[in-house]
Amino acid sequence: METYYLFIVLILMLLAISDLVVGVANDAVNFLNSAIGSRVAPRHWILIVASLGVLVGSLFSSGMMEVARKGVFYPQNFYMSEIMVIFLAVMITDVIVLDFFNTFGLPTSTTVSLVFELLGSAVAVSIFKMMGNEESLTNLGNYINSAKALGIISAILISVVVAFVTGTVIQYFARFLFTFNYKKSIKYVGSIWGGIALTAITYFIVMKGVQGSSMLSGSVMTYIKEHTFLILIYSFLIWGAIFQILISLFNLNILRFIVLVGTFALALSFAGNDLVNFIGVSMAGLKSYEILQANPGVSPDQLLMHDLAGEVNTNFIYLFIAGLIMVITLWTSRKAKTVTETEVGLGRQDSGMERFGSTQFSRSLVRVVRNFSNRTGRFVPKSVSSFFEKRFDTSKAPKYTNPNDAPAFDLIRASVNLVVSSILISSATSLKLPLSTTYVTFMVAMGTSLSDKAWGRESAVYRITGVLTVISGWFFTAFVTFTMAFIIAAALFYGKTPALIIVLAIAVGLIIKSHFIHKKRTDAEKIDEDTLTTDDGIVKKCTKEVTKSLKDVLRTFTKTIEGLTNEDRKTLKQVNKDVEDLNAEAKKLKYNVYTVLKKLEADSIETGHYYIQVIDYLREIAHSLTFVVSPSLQHIENQHKGLTKAQAAELKRISEDISVFFDDIMKMIKENDYTGVPDAIKKQQDILEIVNDARKKQVKRIKQNETGTRNSVLYLGLLNEIKNIMLHTVNLMKAQRDFILYNID
Repeated sequence: METYYLFIVLILMLLAISDLVVGVANDAVNFLNSAIGSRVAPRHWILIVASLGVLVGSLFSSGMMEVARKGVFYPQNFYMSEIMVIFLAVMITDVIVLDFFNTFGLPTSTTVSLVFELLGSAVAVSIFKMMGNEESLTNLGNYINSAKALGIISAILISVVVAFVTGTVIQYFARFLFTFNYKKSIKYVGSIWGGIALTAITYFIVMKGVQGSSMLSGSVMTYIKEHTFLILIYSFLIWGAIFQILISLFNLNILRFIVLVGTFALALSFAGNDLVNFIGVSMAGLKSYEILQANPGVSPDQLLMHDLAGEVNTNFIYLFIAGLIMVITLWTSRKAKTVTETEVGLGRQDSGMERFGSTQFSRSLVRVVRNFSNRTGRFVPKSVSSFFEKRFDTSKAPKYTNPNDAPAFDLIRASVNLVVSSILISSATSLKLPLSTTYVTFMVAMGTSLSDKAWGRESAVYRITGVLTVISGWFFTAFVTFTMAFIIAAALFYGKTPALIIVLAIAVGLIIKSHFIHKKRTDAEKIDEDTLTTDDGIVKKCTKEVTKSLKDVLRTFTKTIEGLTNEDRKTLKQVNKDVEDLNAEAKKLKYNVYTVLKKLEADSIETGHYYIQVIDYLREIAHSLTFVVSPSLQHIENQHKGLTKAQAAELKRISEDISVFFDDIMKMIKENDYTGVPDAIKKQQDILEIVNDARKKQVKRIKQNETGTRNSVLYLGLLNEIKNIMLHTVNLMKAQRDFILYNID
């Protein structure tokens, strides 16, 4: 029996390693966002500072391990066998859910994940336990610490609002004080701001980073608590004096120092407090196994876990190893970079290609705010509004000749992000309020970006949609983790070893699949970054995109005709998804035109003109194809009569001719040989004649009542869109030819 539970402990340890990897990938955004977004230093230096914070913080995390053991449920009321089911369900769920969020670049709270996983699995085991003992469900409170769960939910709601409002207000005053051209004003008030910032960060390190650690004696912590105010005053005076000397004598940019120290502090806090989210459950499982070994002869089904409710001390070696794994992940994880890019993208100062779309709610909200602003602005004197506009004039910000060198936001906002996050988190910690580091840092970053006018008319609806998507994901996390942990715990409780093997296999399969999905997405983005740097790179990228799009158009069109002819609903549903992806890609290229044109050489006016034409024709082809696919699917979905034999034969011939036509065009584009353009135009005219002939035949069938209304509307609509596709395709070929030939010249 001990061998079986030793095997479970080994599984928990492997899951802990996996959880460290996916957890760091998710939470890295908390402490990397400000430094990377402001480009305070090269990425490797930022990672070095963050790595030091993670290593130091991991050594101070022992005192937080009790959350996994007794924070949500009462371990003394569970047997060894039941506790291990709870722990296994938690770890398996955590790895799957966090990896899912990382794959799609959405930051979520590992703290909330852990709590609701513990809650879900513990509730499941408690219910089954009570059913076996014929207890009433009203006794659930004997097993579950419901007050703790409610406290965390309340903290979620409060922290989201408070962090956003605080970040907005403080950033507004900071920007008003420093303006976007902060290099002048920093000489006069920089030491004051630096003193406040470093005092807040220092206090944050003590209160949030190391409080509760077993490495600090009780007397030290007591002294800190009793002399907090004096420590803050002395810290402000000392840091302020140091910064004034550095500014006056050495003209040092103290904002860089503030941002790097803040990055270290948040990284330390992350490791010190959130490490429990990744290894706390596995450490509790190991402790449970040690309790079993200390009670020989006692069955796991009869051994109550009283000892788990006692004092928690985690071996220094485990903490150090966990810290090393987190540091390695920080340097190597591609998903950590993806999650960071999501938050940086939502807060960046300039507009451009947005990751999120717009919704009716975001559009309505922006409209209401604009109307309110316009109405209240009438009552503000022009001199006052003009003064404030000058303080928030973004045109005074530093200019960069190469757009790739520009940071997402400046050091003022980066320092506010870190200082405000530090103050809020340390304040909540001192009041013993449960708080999510992810929620606070994200909402502060969104609040500061709002005050900085990063949410302008060009981007507001998209940024609001993105923020709401992330926030809804947080609540979705709570629901999903609770439900999934409940289901897995139920499966393990009744299914034992076979269920464990099946669940682990499913988990591994999902993680492997998500890895390939993420790799495919990031590889495509990397290709874009590598090619869109020179005119030659843009030409190659355009050629590749055009060839790929035409290939997708041809495949989708051919499958649509086949599916419609055979009344194959499954095929039509698939091509309907394909055409949605094709439209999304064409839309992305169109919205990315601004970025591409800025990267073209200064004298490449004609190049840019032809590039715009190519993208426009691609968009029109995808749009026309939509009106081929969608009506076909709706026709079959509604169980209307399919095509007649004559119609099917006519469409099949047109489809075959279009396939040859597209193959010739794709060959020309791929080989950059446009000598066959006249032949392609002749083929286009031949196909259009066939389309016109098919239209005349359909009119004749209508007059002879051979087809019904719905069939006729569908068929005539298809012929019209086929004609549009042919016209746009030839225009695309000509624009691509001119685009290529101009660059060759």
